[in-house]
Amino acid sequence: MVTGTVERQRIQGSSTPEMSALLVRVQSEYLEMPGLKLTEAQARRLWGLDRSTCRVVLVTLVERGFLKRSLNGHHIRARD
Repeated sequence: MVTGTVERQRIQGSSTPEMSALLVRVQSEYLEMPGLKLTEAQARRLWGLDRSTCRVVLVTLVERGFLKRSLNGHHIRARD
């Protein structure tokens, strides 16, 4: 579930140059590695993100239809 704070960060943060670059970076990783599936904790470690930033990135990419979240909590490309 997305908290109000995370939702505000997603709305405000996704328009910053830093967040835009991070979204492109994460999308690129998924495009370069077909079949990539990561839990939120794995994504945080892979990209060196704090919990809040990672959640914003993943929620944003799910909402945009680039990623989907599986029943076991993995984030995978929506078209894989």
